[in-house]
Amino acid sequence: MPDQPTLLPFGDDAARRIQRVYSTPDVVGQRDRVLALLDASPGERVLDVGSGPGFLLASIADAVGPGGSAHGLDPSPAMNAVAAAHCADRDWVSVDEGGAEALPYADGAFDAVVSTQVYEYVTDVLAAFGEVRRVLRPGGRVVVLDTDWDSVVWHAADRDLHLRVMAAWEEHLVHPRLPRVLPGLLERAGFRVVDRVLIPLFNPRYDDETYSAGTIDVIGDYVTGRQGLTEQDVTRWRQDLRSRGTDYLFTVNRYCFVAVATDDGPSPDG
Repeated sequence: MPDQPTLLPFGDDAARRIQRVYSTPDVVGQRDRVLALLDASPGERVLDVGSGPGFLLASIADAVGPGGSAHGLDPSPAMNAVAAAHCADRDWVSVDEGGAEALPYADGAFDAVVSTQVYEYVTDVLAAFGEVRRVLRPGGRVVVLDTDWDSVVWHAADRDLHLRVMAAWEEHLVHPRLPRVLPGLLERAGFRVVDRVLIPLFNPRYDDETYSAGTIDVIGDYVTGRQGLTEQDVTRWRQDLRSRGTDYLFTVNRYCFVAVATDDGPSPDG
């Protein structure tokens, strides 16, 4: 069983910072791809596990319309407050507090479930997928996106310091390379994987309005004091990345899987 991570703090300040990162064109483009793969239709009941600031949830609500329902679930009260405000003009949206490990909904309550950047934080992913299978109607679908953190390419002059920072960053995760085993876990939980899509985030130059620019501060705040990294180390790391000029380069791969609940349920060894 993987060790428990030291989770990112999600208070009011962190929620605002995450909201800014999620508003960048990089993440907006990712969200559009996920929404297209989800393919929500008017009248459907859809659950967003780990709904965060509610950007995807609002788009789902627009897709299903007032004849359907969109439910967001997140363990962070600060994030839920942002999401509820974001969706306040859509009365067919509800935002609930809770985690992926135990979904507070009835069996067969949803036509579709979507989750982005959540299961890499969950200790027992197979059991959590069992919960998704439980709350889906027969034949319902799930769309899951997570990151393989080995796919990060970031141009840093001080490679040793950069590797120390990224190693400390992985302390906030249970499964930093989860996409490699996601299809098998979904199949063991009673799903048939029908699509596998690569969604890269690529920043070929430094710009404050990019995913990587905002993530420099998120990572820096988290790793300070971990694995011997001092404030001076982290400041030097941040300055190193931001001083690359025309040689700045960042990319990371997100992997999205679409699966359908099978009639025969979880496999015996699941």
